[in-house]
Amino acid sequence: MKIKKVPLRTCVVSNEKCPKSELLRVVKNNDGDVFVDLTGKANGRGAYIKKDLDILKKARISKKIDRHLEIEVPNEVYDELESIISK
Repeated sequence: MKIKKVPLRTCVVSNEKCPKSELLRVVKNNDGDVFVDLTGKANGRGAYIKKDLDILKKARISKKIDRHLEIEVPNEVYDELESIISK
């Protein structure tokens, strides 16, 4: 029987490779809108972040997601990430 391959992605903050299911994706589309992509399939440049409040805090302070997406990420996106991780 074939073993299903688990897709790995790298967290932009911790540089840790994790299964895609353990990460959240933040996307910047062609219009310059930044949003959280829960499906993982939205068009645009994506940055993955681990589902961990400490990692999110580091991301907010260091602006790593901003640099990866080459745009300033609004605080509403960070707040949305925090509410998703806290669930």
